[in-house]
Amino acid sequence: MIVPLLLLAAALLLVLANGFFVAAEFGLVTVERADAERAAAEGDPRARTVVKALRELSFQLSGTQLGITITSLVVGMLAEPALARLLAGPLTAAGLPPGAVPGAAVVIGVLTASALQMVVGELVPKNWAVSRPFEVARFVAGPQYAFAAFFRPVIALLNGVANRLVRSMGVEPTDALESARTPGELVSLARHSARAGALEQDTADLFVRTLSLAGLSAQHVMTPRVRVAALQDSATAADVVNLTRATGLSRFPVYRERLDEVVGMVHLKDALAVPAHERRRTPVGRVSVPPLMVPETLPVQRLLERLRREQPIAVVVDEYGGTAGVVTLEDIVEELVGEVRDEHDAAGRPELAPAPAEEGRPAWDADGGCRIDTLRPIGLAAPDGPYETVAGLVADLLGRIPAVGDTAELPGWRLRVRRVGHHRAESVRLVRTAGARGQGAPDSGGADPVRAGGAAGATGAAGAGTSAARGVPVSAAPARGAPVRAAVAPAAPARADRDRAARDHAPVRAGGAR
Repeated sequence: MIVPLLLLAAALLLVLANGFFVAAEFGLVTVERADAERAAAEGDPRARTVVKALRELSFQLSGTQLGITITSLVVGMLAEPALARLLAGPLTAAGLPPGAVPGAAVVIGVLTASALQMVVGELVPKNWAVSRPFEVARFVAGPQYAFAAFFRPVIALLNGVANRLVRSMGVEPTDALESARTPGELVSLARHSARAGALEQDTADLFVRTLSLAGLSAQHVMTPRVRVAALQDSATAADVVNLTRATGLSRFPVYRERLDEVVGMVHLKDALAVPAHERRRTPVGRVSVPPLMVPETLPVQRLLERLRREQPIAVVVDEYGGTAGVVTLEDIVEELVGEVRDEHDAAGRPELAPAPAEEGRPAWDADGGCRIDTLRPIGLAAPDGPYETVAGLVADLLGRIPAVGDTAELPGWRLRVRRVGHHRAESVRLVRTAGARGQGAPDSGGADPVRAGGAAGATGAAGAGTSAARGVPVSAAPARGAPVRAAVAPAAPARADRDRAARDHAPVRAGGAR
């Protein structure tokens, strides 16, 4: 009777040893290297051991696997016969036929040993290590490092064989886990942290928007051509002041015959520097500076650097050399933090606002420049396509320039054009029909804050103006609240129409910086 009890006690100790190796494995894998390095720099000797183990993580994990394998095998060798011998007497006393006792004892012994090994030797240490990775890593690093050092020849041999097999499959093994994270992984981590309460939602949104800038170019953040307020080179300094009063903007492109021929950039302060009695006689060219021209494919990071280093406003040029729009520092800032408003901005209406129900179904009014991702919170997920705005979506669904009253269908939604201007839908009524997700929180993945929050302003309008002194026509613009993220392709007319619009001085919006 003593021998089975001793064997069982030895098996229990080995189960605990197995749990130690499991905790070491998960602790070293899940611990944050930065936490360990910071604690090591502060003088924590256990943290220094953790850092040493992380530098040869593959080898240390091989050591934990060796320990787990040895302890598991020996536990089975000791626990099963010990339990079988201990259970034989009770099973016989319970009236089990003598021929069935050995088999029943073995089965019960195996099940008991397996359950004990699974719970105490695997699940408990695993859950502990996942919940407290740094504390567990500090606890196990020293003994684990010593165990791996003692069995280094064996581990090195087994690890070498495994690495050869891995290389034969075309994969180069590494000795440590990659601590860097891809942008997509960081975005997922930030969103998960916000949902778990570890990060403020606003902080997570700003982080995600910042990372998402890497995928944007000048054409994604610019004010499109049809919304650019500009002055012809025959205008005067007085016209600059008048246009500023009409639009609330302070910087304007200066062009010759058409907007594709931008020759300068004028700032309100330069016009105001001219004595008031001379402004009507001072050509705008005298107070303008050479424009900053950038291609529409320029990445936002490089665009931001040029705007900071050279001018806070640039003319965006398309692949044909024509003016695609203008972009300012404020446009990029709004990609990060949402619409930036000041005392000159019109209050306007939201880009997406609830509307009266139609036939008992929920409805919303969307501005044509409203970004597609902004619609996710109400459950409208538009299919991928060559558009970024509601106006572009409607034009793509219709296959032509929309007219007032046109209706387009999406699964679960009806889109009706309410107002048209400049060859695009300016206001669209969105009506939920059937099968769409109810109003409320965004989908589980969350709308990309950069795309959804980038243009959350409103649209206003100012009438076209004419210079009182010279009769020089100047383009008027909607107020600063107008959406600034509309894609060029859906919003702008064809080249011939664009040239004609420039000659006719169609009302447009400026992207001028303050």
